[in-house]
Amino acid sequence: MNKTTNSPAAPRPAAIGPATRPRAALFDMDGVLFDSMPNHAYSWSHAMTQFGLQMTAREAYMNEGRTGSGTINILARRCWGRDATEEEIQRIYQAKSQLFNALPQAKPMPGALQALTAARERGLTIVLVTGSAQASLLERLEAHFPGFFSPERMVTGFDVKHGKPHPEPYLMGLARAGITAREAVVVENAPLGVEAGHAAGIFTLAANTGPLPDQVLSQAGADLVLPHMQAVAEWFMALPPAQ
Repeated sequence: MNKTTNSPAAPRPAAIGPATRPRAALFDMDGVLFDSMPNHAYSWSHAMTQFGLQMTAREAYMNEGRTGSGTINILARRCWGRDATEEEIQRIYQAKSQLFNALPQAKPMPGALQALTAARERGLTIVLVTGSAQASLLERLEAHFPGFFSPERMVTGFDVKHGKPHPEPYLMGLARAGITAREAVVVENAPLGVEAGHAAGIFTLAANTGPLPDQVLSQAGADLVLPHMQAVAEWFMALPPAQ
């Protein structure tokens, strides 16, 4: 599917940005820091057939950011007419994880390191906010982005009761950064993640690194849709230096 691009380059933050100069940047992981969504889409759509569930790759992108149990229950209600049991959820998610881990490792997203570097150079606190509970990716953060993330500045699928699109993950990210919503910027790539950032009251940048049209991200509440992570890096570079 061809996607339209609302903005070929990142406008200066003075033109559009948070209510105050941001003090923290809250980064999603899959599709933002790692080009891992093709692997997730493949493993979700193929693993589900083992259990009589159907999920297309596009649905995987649309449900990105939701907890594993939440995604499984959407499919279970549609195909089985009921929620999955806790035992079924564990077996299904294990099958998905095994298939995911058997695929070639996802590479860092082009422009992600530059975006993190630009945000840190502007004095912003870096926080990870991901729905992922895939240890194989979490363990790679330090290898590919050394020094950017620490356990106390990470929110993962292990930490939250309500996953995206609920605002809880990003509200927890704000708390871990010690700031208000007006002082933060969210960097997302998925509709549900954008919804979560918007619902938390945070200015939300959407980097459209996947196959969905820009308007899907705009309709989810993105304040600005950019074509890739390099454009996000340019947006952070345009911020005035910290005083």
